[in-house]
Amino acid sequence: MGITRKFLNWYARLSPARGKSNPPYEHIVQIGDPRLRKVSEPVPLDKIKTNEIQTVIKKLDYVTVKYGSLGMSAPQIGVNVRIFVMRHTMKQIAAAPKHIAQLRGMEVIPFTVFINPKLKVVDYQKLVHSEGCESVQGYTAEVPRYKAVEVTGHNELGELTSKVFHNWGARIAQHEMDHLDGKIYTDIMDKKTLVCTCWEEVNLSKGKLVIPFSP
Repeated sequence: MGITRKFLNWYARLSPARGKSNPPYEHIVQIGDPRLRKVSEPVPLDKIKTNEIQTVIKKLDYVTVKYGSLGMSAPQIGVNVRIFVMRHTMKQIAAAPKHIAQLRGMEVIPFTVFINPKLKVVDYQKLVHSEGCESVQGYTAEVPRYKAVEVTGHNELGELTSKVFHNWGARIAQHEMDHLDGKIYTDIMDKKTLVCTCWEEVNLSKGKLVIPFSP
């Protein structure tokens, strides 16, 4: 641990916001947190409209916007229930290089909630792309995922819903589904492709670089 990191950690301990908080969090837990390795519990259907579950959904919505994420699972905000959300906006797609967006088959996905989701593969072709995770901050790796999947579950109103996702949308759905089963992309990545996304900046700053864990 370098001087810069030591100073920032010392400074963080002085923050009035520091201290224990109760989930669902407004931040994303990081690899090593045992909740990321637990198989999450189903939500009883008669509990979907309760304040407890609706709060989890609202916090997932808030955190995805805060972090600019494409998907988020309840375990990532500290709650081991089987809920995940997805959202991919036109603004996010436009921010990606055009050839990357086309290569990955990116499409707009409105805010979508899945409670107790079940995933079925509808195209067994596997595509390999670089993938990251908000719970493994600062790293990416090549990960194989099925080309198309169907996700069935209940929405935030308790209604049964089913959607088919292709390409990048299918990747997001599989990634979030894995979180509900205590899995992380590092479990299935090509290990030799794991990279620190800011390795060049580490060299340029002579190692004096801090990876933030929140926007």
